[in-house]
Amino acid sequence: MADPASYRPATGSIPTSPGVYKFRDPDRRVIYVGKAKNLRNRLNSYFSNPAQLHPRTSTMVHTAASVEWTVVDTEVEALQLEWTWINEFNPRFNVMFRDDKSYPYLAITMNDEVPRAFITRGKRRKGVKYFGPFAQVWAIKDTLDLLLKAFPMRTCTAGVFRRAERSGRPCLLGYIDKCAAPCVGQISINEHRDLARSISDFMSGNTGRFISYRQKEMAAAAAELDYERAARLRDEIAALQKVLDKSAVVLSVNADCDVFALVTEELEASVQVFHVRQGRIRGQRGWIIERSDDHSPAELTTDYLRQAYTGLDADAIPREILVDTLPADLESLESWLSEQRGGSKVAVRVPERGEKKAVLETVTKNAKEALLQHKLKRSSDLTTRSTALKEIQEYLSLPEAPLRIECIDISHTQGSNVVASLVVFEDGLVKKRDYRHFAIHGEAATDDTASMYDVVSRRFSRYLEQMSSDEPDDRFGYRPSLLVVDGAGPQVAAATRALSDLGIIDISVVGLAKRLEEVWVPDDPFPVILPRNSEGLFLMQRLRDEAHRFAISYHRSKRAKAMTSSVLDDISGLGESKRTALLRHFGSVKKVRAASIDDLCEVQGIGPALAEKIAAALED
Repeated sequence: MADPASYRPATGSIPTSPGVYKFRDPDRRVIYVGKAKNLRNRLNSYFSNPAQLHPRTSTMVHTAASVEWTVVDTEVEALQLEWTWINEFNPRFNVMFRDDKSYPYLAITMNDEVPRAFITRGKRRKGVKYFGPFAQVWAIKDTLDLLLKAFPMRTCTAGVFRRAERSGRPCLLGYIDKCAAPCVGQISINEHRDLARSISDFMSGNTGRFISYRQKEMAAAAAELDYERAARLRDEIAALQKVLDKSAVVLSVNADCDVFALVTEELEASVQVFHVRQGRIRGQRGWIIERSDDHSPAELTTDYLRQAYTGLDADAIPREILVDTLPADLESLESWLSEQRGGSKVAVRVPERGEKKAVLETVTKNAKEALLQHKLKRSSDLTTRSTALKEIQEYLSLPEAPLRIECIDISHTQGSNVVASLVVFEDGLVKKRDYRHFAIHGEAATDDTASMYDVVSRRFSRYLEQMSSDEPDDRFGYRPSLLVVDGAGPQVAAATRALSDLGIIDISVVGLAKRLEEVWVPDDPFPVILPRNSEGLFLMQRLRDEAHRFAISYHRSKRAKAMTSSVLDDISGLGESKRTALLRHFGSVKKVRAASIDDLCEVQGIGPALAEKIAAALED
């Protein structure tokens, strides 16, 4: 790896203007692209103290062999150029976005002489209007089928269209009134283009005029006794109304906005967006992001908004974009979005209250669910799990594949209510029936290492007991191949010492640090760094997250019980049911303290002797 000092440019040679910079490796491949308001300040931050950089950034700086920059006039230009180069060079150290699925769109080729409506998952083409994305392809097929009842425009391919022109006969859709058959002149080119514009307007949210127009026409046809036309209009109204019913109403006002939510974890993040038009959800889309810890949520917001709106038609960008975290360089991003929208102002903001805040919360739930499904999809695949276990064995030099892994996490609030969790994965899958909680008291609760020693000792003392038992409990009788503890060197040393004191030497112990890139092994001053994209690291992250979740849930329940305890708990003879009856009768401990002996005796189950005990205890 290169020494950053070997290619560091002279400070005075770096301009102080806005610009975009590229780091290149020895083979001249671009490995990172970034932007800066002040190029000199930003680039100097990479070289002034490389040891303090985030591990991923440090790796990038030591992998690079040169750096170059391009000066631009404004921050908006820097934003545009950075994104252009990221898409062109696909640098390995930039945050990478990928769709968590391939979403279908309804597309209308408005640039064709005879526009065509079709369903696509492909790359966007210029001159084609896209609507969606839809969560399921059947949903968009149903929508298009209903729309064709009211707006029977062409959906056939170019080959089918030309063959109908040559033969002078329409295709089957023309015969069943699902197409107005412009191929054979049943409708003029201009009239057919009007149908395409009508579908476009309806899908854009301008729905009211189409339904109200048909309702008036249906009433007029019925008055003229033209019942056949009235019935056709009735069917068209029903079809359009059904399309509207398929779009959930989320806002009482006819607002147009896109609502984004970001959910981050240490290695990955999930982005979801609802496209709301005229108060209805018209589309939904999501991405899974490979996350670098040195990218804040504000920076990730900037990146996903650029990806979402690059290459769109101006009318596909709404005036209002709602997010849960304001993006970095907000003014520059809004200026860029306004340019993309044809000069019309675009506002990016965080909703604080009301319906829009409620929609954002719903989008956030979807983002969490998408990330969970993404992780479960990976963990449920047998090949993926096998790869993860093999990688863990190789990277940690384990004597055997860790088919059973146990993980211990300590949780407390400033040293109080100290608890621990133990979770179990077998063959890369959770085994919840073997999960355990531990309450930690006394000397063991003084610090994390003492707590870790206590929990490991208690868990594996049970293991030794079960080994010698005539009727072993399989929940404690199994030996894990790998014990993972939450923490670094000190926690690993405490767990290893506990096993050694019990005479257990055939269980491997490692610690997983908070950053999740660092795996600590006993008696090694340096951690093992698993590749960020390795399945082994993903499995260990999931294991640690599960242990942390389980510990936090137990800690919260203990803390809640501690907060609801009162002086009544220590009074001899006053059980839980009588305490409840007292508090229900008087309303609070303060009012119980103010009550007389006779008042206390009015509570069911409390006699004069117990009432005197209560009064005496509350006088202290």
